[in-house]
Amino acid sequence: MTLTSTRRLGGLALAAMLFVAACGGSSATTAPASAAAPTTAPTTAPASAAAPSESMAAASPSASAAALPVPPTASVKLQGAGATFPAPLYQQWFDTYTGLHSNIQFDYTANGSGAGIKAITEGTVDFGASDAAMKDTEIAALPAGVKVLHVPTALGAVVIIYNVPGVTDLKLDADTVAGMYLGTITTWNDPKIAALNPGVTLPATAITIVHRSDGSGTTNAFTTYLDTVSPDWHTKVGKGKEVSWPTGIGSQGNDGVAGSVKQTEGSVGYVELNYAEKAGLTSAALKNADGQFVAGSTDGVTAAAEAALSTFPADFRQAPIINGAGATTYPIASYTYLLIPVDWKDADKASAMVAFTAWALTDGQAQETALGYAPLPAAVATNALNELHQVTANGTPVWP
Repeated sequence: MTLTSTRRLGGLALAAMLFVAACGGSSATTAPASAAAPTTAPTTAPASAAAPSESMAAASPSASAAALPVPPTASVKLQGAGATFPAPLYQQWFDTYTGLHSNIQFDYTANGSGAGIKAITEGTVDFGASDAAMKDTEIAALPAGVKVLHVPTALGAVVIIYNVPGVTDLKLDADTVAGMYLGTITTWNDPKIAALNPGVTLPATAITIVHRSDGSGTTNAFTTYLDTVSPDWHTKVGKGKEVSWPTGIGSQGNDGVAGSVKQTEGSVGYVELNYAEKAGLTSAALKNADGQFVAGSTDGVTAAAEAALSTFPADFRQAPIINGAGATTYPIASYTYLLIPVDWKDADKASAMVAFTAWALTDGQAQETALGYAPLPAAVATNALNELHQVTANGTPVWP
């Protein structure tokens, strides 16, 4: 298995864990010439039209484990690209699955959600990955006859990391985070930050803003938060995988932002929780909708997901969960997705993708918490597993 990135994904040498279970999955984007190419018309409903799934109260996916699909016996290499947010998890999943089925190999380039969507649209990979669900306009831009499934795999917290020597506990709220990224709060001892942190000695050090330089689902979640909580941000900047930043320096990938913050005294940035932990960086406790300061954690993300379950869209294109209800809820939570085309030309690749993805939605979920990700709510995992029955190879169902 090969996993590459436009920057080094430090600390991604994760030991493979072996699981004894049946395997299952699905396929991903318009494939390269040798890979599976979708041939059916797009039918994914617009986000605005998506209704909550009526079957979200379904049982845990483990209930159907005995009926999971098995991978092909042929040697297969699946090529993917996209989100850096889940890359440490995907690396471990790929290593584990190849350990179980040595004929199935993976080559994943962690180059950002925007790049993953672009690769699907151009048909240069077998599957894509994105933390931001595809927009209606992006779905409309897919080649004629292509339908792509959004298969959620995990949830994560987008945390605010900082490098301020001597400050190990920091509280921030919507006003201070937006102020820093708008450039109106420029030093760490600003009165607004100091008011949230009584008893903490804050230096007069200038704040250096670090943001993503690439199209990013992590950026989409972070700017959705700012767009929701700050009228000024909403008016001046907005939200999305890419925005026109008012200030700061750009870095590629979650690992790039973490590296820049670690190397720059006085800096602040945003990354998925796993990257903060691996870089040894402190993250701020963020004030949530209930007025509680909550540190990023898998428990806080799970609380956010459970609170939003009743409105989870039928097409799986869930927006970032911002300021969810509950005293323990972390205010910036995001699903991450595999982007899988429905119809493939290569039956072995389609079978391998379906088998792997089904495994990830069942046995693979047990690997998430240790890496800083939150497993899917059982109802979401079950419905995602059922979604894989749509995948076909030259019109024939891969997993009837």
